Amino acid sequence: MRALSILALGLMLLISAPASIAQDASLKSLQTGNDSRGWEGVGRLNLGERGFCTGVLIAENQVLTAAHCLFDRDTGARIDPAKIQFLAGWRNGRAAAYRGVKRAIVHPDYVYGGHDDVESVQFDLALLQLDQPIRLPSIKPFDMDERPARGDEVGVVSYAQDRSEVPSLQQVCHVLRRQEAMLILTCDVDFGSSGSPIFSVRDGVARVVSIISAKAEVDGQKVALGTPLSAPVALLREKLAEGGGERPGKVRVLSGGDGGKFVKP
Repeated sequence: MRALSILALGLMLLISAPASIAQDASLKSLQTGNDSRGWEGVGRLNLGERGFCTGVLIAENQVLTAAHCLFDRDTGARIDPAKIQFLAGWRNGRAAAYRGVKRAIVHPDYVYGGHDDVESVQFDLALLQLDQPIRLPSIKPFDMDERPARGDEVGVVSYAQDRSEVPSLQQVCHVLRRQEAMLILTCDVDFGSSGSPIFSVRDGVARVVSIISAKAEVDGQKVALGTPLSAPVALLREKLAEGGGERPGKVRVLSGGDGGKFVKP
């Protein structure tokens, strides 16, 4: 996960929480089978020996994550899909399902800069094709939903540097602002949370509305940045059906910062 200082990058934002926004929920560690029931489609993505991100199952053989997770932090090179493993429902040393990655599709407009690049957030999306579909009754792919509006309640399930062995659920956080290029949210994320699904819950059903791209700060307030999904996911699925996805991708070297994308489990 990248740590971005939005104002330092010159992105002009006017963020004030609507008066009706309630308090965010605290993180809940999904330690037991009962706690994690229904969330098994969220998993840890092991990225070779470099570290991990978070991913979410959106079809029996498709996992959605952040595009920057698929690039080596130091060299900018694409990580070989064969070195990536999806651990569905990873909890206390065991996963509900283990799958390798056959192919990885990065959004064609995504440019990996490695550092503070807020412009890349809108394209920071990748679709992984698993080497085998997951067809277990306990692991259901998540559907997607429309982007939430400013002030709406959302939730997030994530792994992070200090909670790499058990996922955490923040049942309620809020949309501070919705822009064409991104969502700006109050959700509690940290290094390793890149690719974490942001959920809306309607009629008791959780649906994915965005993917965590980065953590950031606005006027001293910690925020999370989420990537738009609807059109980008349709594009990625189209490219997956076409049989593409092995090209190196675009790389731009930026100065300053270490990127903070990976943490070692």
